[in-house]
Parts: sequence; structure tokens; C-alpha cells
Amino acid sequence: MSKEKNQPPVEFFDREYSAKEAYGRLLRYAKRYRTRIIIGLLAGSITAGSWVPIFQVIQPMLKQIQRTESVTPAERVAAEPRPEPETVKAGISAPKPEKLSGSLKNLMAADRSGKKLQGMPSWFADAERLAAKVGIRFQDQEGRMTGEMLLVVLFIVPLIMAVKVVTMYMNHYFLRWAGAKVVQDLRMDLFNHLQKQSLEFFGQTDVGQVISRTTSDPQQITNVISRTLADLCRAPFELLFSLGFVIYFAIKNHMLETLVLVLVGFPLFMLPMTLLGVKVRKWSRKALQRVSVIVSKMHETLTCIRVVRAYHTEAYESERYRRVNEHYVKSLLRALRWELLITPSVEATGVCLLFVFVIYCFIRKLAISEIVPLFVPCIVAYQPLKQLGKVQAQIERGRAALARIYSLLDLDMSLPMPASPVRKSRFDEVIRFEHVRFKYRSQDHLTIDDATFEIPRGSVVAVVGGTGSGKTTLSNLLARFYDPCGGRVTIDGTDIREIEVADLRKLIGVVTQETLLFNESIAENIAYGTPGATREAIIEAAKMANAHDFIIAQPEGYDRLVGEKGFLLSGGERQRIAIARAILKNPPILILDEATSALDTVTERLVQDAITRLMSNRTTFAIAHRLSTIRNADLILVMEKGRIIERGTHDALYAANGAYRRLCEMQNME
Repeated sequence: MSKEKNQPPVEFFDREYSAKEAYGRLLRYAKRYRTRIIIGLLAGSITAGSWVPIFQVIQPMLKQIQRTESVTPAERVAAEPRPEPETVKAGISAPKPEKLSGSLKNLMAADRSGKKLQGMPSWFADAERLAAKVGIRFQDQEGRMTGEMLLVVLFIVPLIMAVKVVTMYMNHYFLRWAGAKVVQDLRMDLFNHLQKQSLEFFGQTDVGQVISRTTSDPQQITNVISRTLADLCRAPFELLFSLGFVIYFAIKNHMLETLVLVLVGFPLFMLPMTLLGVKVRKWSRKALQRVSVIVSKMHETLTCIRVVRAYHTEAYESERYRRVNEHYVKSLLRALRWELLITPSVEATGVCLLFVFVIYCFIRKLAISEIVPLFVPCIVAYQPLKQLGKVQAQIERGRAALARIYSLLDLDMSLPMPASPVRKSRFDEVIRFEHVRFKYRSQDHLTIDDATFEIPRGSVVAVVGGTGSGKTTLSNLLARFYDPCGGRVTIDGTDIREIEVADLRKLIGVVTQETLLFNESIAENIAYGTPGATREAIIEAAKMANAHDFIIAQPEGYDRLVGEKGFLLSGGERQRIAIARAILKNPPILILDEATSALDTVTERLVQDAITRLMSNRTTFAIAHRLSTIRNADLILVMEKGRIIERGTHDALYAANGAYRRLCEMQNME
């Protein structure tokens, strides 16, 4: 396979979006659910903030241990208060205060002042006083933890953990709920946006590619919001609390060099995530493009399964699918390799910075009580840092998916709508084509060139011509599936571009050359576009379209499912159901695009008679391949290369011995 074919496809409307633009727009979706998002954020911050009290008591406890261990046994014994008589009897004289070590003096001073632990946070003293009011002592006279405090701790710690579990649950649930809702809204906007596009858009894009962008790509956003956001909202709080405590501790203990190391070292943690994240985004986008090819290939093969079976090309299609699948996996694995490097790189950077910090502490000859309080926040921050590495990879994947989604949303090939549309509920007089010209963007020549004619109310106008002459395009302009690039189409003097679209669609019924049915029951397909239709009306429309007999021949009758695009029905059966659908809608204007081409001779005659009766006092614009079906038309237009070269009734055109007669003779009409 050539290198060009190995490249992932890029649509003509694809473009890049910065992280600020991509996630800024996503934030507008998230604002609709800001209450739950705020609750989730608060729950995450509470979970992360539970570490702060632990950080605060580490240094005072370590200092107390150091003071206690620095007192020698002799000094401890000498410091104990003893009655004078016993001291004299033992013949031991108490040492003078000036001979005691500084540590012991501090310990004795702490006992006399009633402050057992120096440097404890203010909330500890408040908690101690509150406990004292109910008869609970946290410390004895020697500064040791009492049994009462132990019981309190055994009660409070599980309570704190229970609160932490609840807040973690709320953090994940509310953010995932909001994420699911955001993606739901995003999918709806994509679906509604696609429905507004003109048929020209669908002629230039691959349906499978579009399906992938509206299904697979939003799933990446689901992961970003529903899962990643939960970690993203908790991990930064844990990092900020840890970093904030380190900065607070360094300033309080006059360790400005340590503060500089932290402020310089912390950005280095983020460097691997930033550099490797670019690679992850690049290959994630290619993987998304290639998974679109997989969806497209699957859709194409299953849609054309009759052709595949008829030409026995199953092995060929399997090989083509294997190749596109292989290319997708290669892109996916390359993105995965870059992603898996993020966490080890962050860890390696952290170890190196920690090594530098240890050397710094050794040179400064810092005490244990000055080092450990800095290590604990670093240990706590380790897991959030790893999570941020994974989050960064997911964010880059989401950014790649958002770029593909926004590229589609920002493309607008829809037909322009008037600011003040004209309401029109009925058709009264005439349809006019006034010097209409039309050209597809992908073509250089005009498909319709200066088409001018009238369709009076109640008349039947037929269009004939060879393949590619512009017959179907003319009907599409009348239905306003496209807009002309020159001239105009009017109904009762009003340009159809100025008419409210909903009103225009009610005025016009269409039976296309390619019969398309939904995978629903026969009754639902006939009633499609006519909400509230009764079963009696559905059956009557089916009878007029000569479809009733084959419908009731099956046990399910009108409740029979027709399969994908009507796969379970024959071509003639599908066409008759489509005609019944148009009959039930009962519009004043009907467009029949070779509506009877798929019918056998007998059925064609019956359906044509039903259509003729239905068209009484109605207007019909018919595109005919079988000229026998339009012999009674009020006006026949003969087209060639986008131009109307002949016009008139059947008898007049046949007598003119021109292009129309040659078409008739080719079909052995005479």
C-alpha cells in the first residue's frame, strides 16, 4: 500500500484548536451543570484538605521527642520533685538548677507553665480546652497521651475516614454525572448541526467518518470530564495543600533556600507532562482519524453487503478491513507509548529533585524535626503527581477529540435561513423557475443552466433526459435541498428561500428514486412525517399505493419490521410503501423522482392509476425514466447537459421528431 493511503484521512474542514479555545468552549457546556460541579469540587477539596492537620502536628511532636530523648537519665531523676526529708535521708543533694542541661530546663519550664507541646497549631489548644470541659484530658503532667485521648482518637479517626469516603464519593459521582450530561449535550448539538447541513455537505463527506466523530470522539470527552475531572479536581488540591504547607513551613523556620528549591523544583515536575503531552495529542488525533476509517469501512461494507455477496469479495473486504484496523492500532500504540512515559518521567524527575534536597539538608546540617515535616507533604504529593501525569495524557487525548468535534461544529454548509421567514400554509396558483442556474462546488460546469418554466396548480409537469442531464437536481431545487446560484424558484410569487422551512416541507411531498425506509414497522414507515395518522388512514394509503395485499400476506401485517433500509422487502415493495407514505401526507405539491421505476409492469400500472387519481386537483413534478408513465402530462421538459432543449406535450414533442422522439423510440413506445 502506498504511503499516501497509509496516512490517516483529514477532512477539508479540519483545523487545530489551542487548549484554551478547546476547553474554554467545553467550559460553556459545563456551566449548565455548575451546581453539581461546584459540589464535586468542594468535596474534592475537603478530601484533600484532610491532610493539613496531620502536617501541622508533625514538627511539634518530633521536637517533643527530641527534647525528651536529649535528657539524660540522671538529669531526669534529678529533675523529679522529692520531699526534703527523704532527700536528706538518702544523702543525695539535688543539683542546682544552673547545672541542668538546657533541654531539661525547657522540659521543666514546660511543666511549670502547663504547656506540654510547643508549636502545636491553635486548633489543638482549642480542642484540648473543649475536651477539658467534659472531663477529658489529652495529656498528663509529663506530656504523654492519656488513655482518654486514645479513645477519642479511636473514635474520631474512623469518623474522619467516613467523611473522607463520603466526600470522595460525592467528588466522583457529581463530576461524572456532569460529564455525562455535557457529552449528552455535545452529541445533541452535533446531531442537530448535521441535520441542518445541505445535501452538498453529505455529498462531500464520508458518512462513516461523520458517525465516528459523533460517537467515538465524544467518548473521549466523557473520559476527560467524567473520570479525569474527578482526579483533576482532587489531585491539584492535594498538591496545593502540600506545596502551601512546605512554603509556610520554610517561611516560618527561616528556610528561604528551601523555599527557592521548592519554587524552582515544582515546575520541573510539570515539564515531562508538558513535553510528552504534545506527542500524546498528536498520535491520539491520528488514532481518532484512523478509527473513523474503521467505522467508515464497516458502514460501507455492511451497507453494500449484497454486492459483496454477489461478487464473492468477502476475503477482499476482510483484508481491506485488516489493513485499516492495523493502521489504527499502530497509531493507538504509539500514543500509548508516549503516554506511558509520562508517569516514569515525573517519578524520575521527583527522585532527582529529592536527591538534590537531601544533599542540601546534609550541607545545611538540618535537624530531623526540620526535614521530616518537608518529606511528609512530598510523600503525600507523590500519588497526585502520578495522577496528574495520567490526567495530562487524557487531557491531550480529549483536546484531539475536541478539535475534530469543533471542526465539524464550526463548519456551516447549511442553507441560509431568512431573518423574518414568510409563513405559507397553502399553494394557490403557480410554481415558477426563473432563469435558475446551479453548480456543485466540486464541479466546474453548471449542472442547471438557465432553467425557466411554470407549473400551474393542478398540472402535471414531467422531466425526461439522459443520465446526468440534471433532472434530479431540478427536483432538489424545488424541494429546496439546494439553493440555486442564480435565478430563483417561487411559489405563488414568493421565493422559496424566504418561506418558513417547516411550511415549505408541509407543502411538498417527495418520493425519491432511491427508496429509503427506517428499520421500523411498515405502519410506522407509512406514517413517517404524518404524526397522529390513524391505522385506518395508513391502510387506505397502502391500498391506493397497491401495497395492502403484500402487507397483510405476512402474519405480522402492518407491524412487520422492514429491516435496515427496508432490507427485508423487495425493491417494488419498498417503492410502494414510499408512495403510500407520500399519499398519506397528502401535500398539495408532489415530487416523484422516477417513483415507479422499481415496479413491475402490472404493479406499475396499478400504482400509476392510483397516483393519477390522487393527483386530481393537485400539482405534480415527475422525473420519469419510463416515458410511458408521463404520456398524459400537461408539460414535458426534455433536458440535456443541464439545459431544457425541448418542451411541450407528448404528442407535440413526438411530432417534432427531436430528442424526445428518439428517447421514445429507444424505449419502443410506438
